[in-house]
Amino acid sequence: MNTNGSAASSGALRQGFNWPLLALAIGAFGIGTTEFTPMGLLPVIADGVGVSIPTAGMLVSAYAIGVMLGAPIMTLAFSRFGKRTALMLLMGIFTVGNILSALAPGYTTLLLARLVTSLNHGAFFGLGAVVAASVVPKEKQASAVATMFMGLTIANIGGVPAATWIGQQIGWRMAFAGTAVLGLLAIASLWLALPKGEPGRVPDVKRELGVLSRPAVLLAMATTVMGAGAMFTLYTYVAPVLADLTGASDTFVTLALVLIGVGFTLGNGLGGRLADWSLDGATKIFLAALALIMVLLPLVLTSHVGAAIGLLAWGAATFAIVPPVQMRVMQAAAEAPGLASSINVGAFNLGNAVGAAVGGGVISLGLGYAAVPVAGGALAAAGLALVWLGRTRAPLACQA
Repeated sequence: MNTNGSAASSGALRQGFNWPLLALAIGAFGIGTTEFTPMGLLPVIADGVGVSIPTAGMLVSAYAIGVMLGAPIMTLAFSRFGKRTALMLLMGIFTVGNILSALAPGYTTLLLARLVTSLNHGAFFGLGAVVAASVVPKEKQASAVATMFMGLTIANIGGVPAATWIGQQIGWRMAFAGTAVLGLLAIASLWLALPKGEPGRVPDVKRELGVLSRPAVLLAMATTVMGAGAMFTLYTYVAPVLADLTGASDTFVTLALVLIGVGFTLGNGLGGRLADWSLDGATKIFLAALALIMVLLPLVLTSHVGAAIGLLAWGAATFAIVPPVQMRVMQAAAEAPGLASSINVGAFNLGNAVGAAVGGGVISLGLGYAAVPVAGGALAAAGLALVWLGRTRAPLACQA
């Protein structure tokens, strides 16, 4: 893979651009838009389908659980195809799911439509990360994975705020309909940019699952769960949190989502560069920063200026974690990188479900919206503890 990757990378450099990475980033942009749009529209969707805000928050949990369950199943099922074909089919599922969401007559059908949409997510990012790493030299693989995920972060600058505005002005159904169009654009981009490649193969399920049962792999995935849980404890309820603590209008909520997206993009790039330097070092630095920022957020969200600065910094720390944790899992499970990468995206979304549930629990218990980011900070601290645990276990594993 390294030889082919170096050749592909050299060809891309000669042409001045890495088109496969751009195509993957376009797919990631669409997925990021549909994943994060409900956060900014949570009150609108709740009113539209006649449920409470915590109940509407379960749409986020349902999507995350669908990603977690769908990641291994879809990866194993689609491995028999070439990677370009598999990625295009996965974006087809994405498109159908968003159309169903736009047409959903009520809460239950919307919940099911979100489950359908989520099935593509883990396998797309898992297989996409393998493709991204294969088109660059080995020492640039973390940065290449970060480039693909940059589509996800840029979605929070453009796609999510645009969908939020459309949802507020025209209706949340049109936001999902517009996102379906992004799926069609991604399919065309993947078809044009990715080589047809070799046919897929039927995976050795027993062997690959055996690789994933290693303690180092499980600890790395558990770290992913805690980092994502910290993020979604706040992000799921960012609109009502801002309304309660900051007195934010719909316009400011949209601006806040843009700033969060800018933070995501900055953090993603920084996380990729530091991960090329040290995977463990980058993970520890950013988890510690995230825990500290989230504990301090209730103090700064009391003003619009403080909220803008705090959410920008929070977004950067949150997404800086993604490239190192993804590469940690791919390296720990080197014999099954595609399945491991996909399941780790599922672990990320398990963290999303955990975070949404924790945030909803804090609100339902009457602890107040100020307690939501603090609870997320506790999850980030737990993730940091897992990294240290993995570090102490490594010498023992070597001795064994």
